[in-house]
Amino acid sequence: MRYPVTRRHNLGWRLLRLEALVMFALVAVATLLGGVEVGLSALSGALVGLLPQAFFVWRSSSSLARGGRQAHRFVMNLYRAEAGKFGLTVALLAMVFVAVPPSNPISFFSAYVATHLMPWLAAWLRRERSTP
Repeated sequence: MRYPVTRRHNLGWRLLRLEALVMFALVAVATLLGGVEVGLSALSGALVGLLPQAFFVWRSSSSLARGGRQAHRFVMNLYRAEAGKFGLTVALLAMVFVAVPPSNPISFFSAYVATHLMPWLAAWLRRERSTP
């Protein structure tokens, strides 16, 4: 049985779209400022940050759709999604550094960190401001 998509459920996908938008902007700026090699390093760093996040959003949202109404089951699905995200991050980092070492490590790690900070920044920007 599928449950209706709630606003909270949709938040993960909206944040993922925001991360993808920032990723493309970072890659475009890095390419314009440093050239194609710097842009490719930024792209690989952003993808290493974005793909595990997409996996987490997919796994956590699929647990809601499959009837994760029970608190224990829902929390266990979140732990599994986070463990998968961590494992995928480690595997992607190892794959990038073994198969295609980034030509510019600064742009690689800058894009990686920027994609990881986007949900925090988005939550901070969307926070309700109290008016005096």
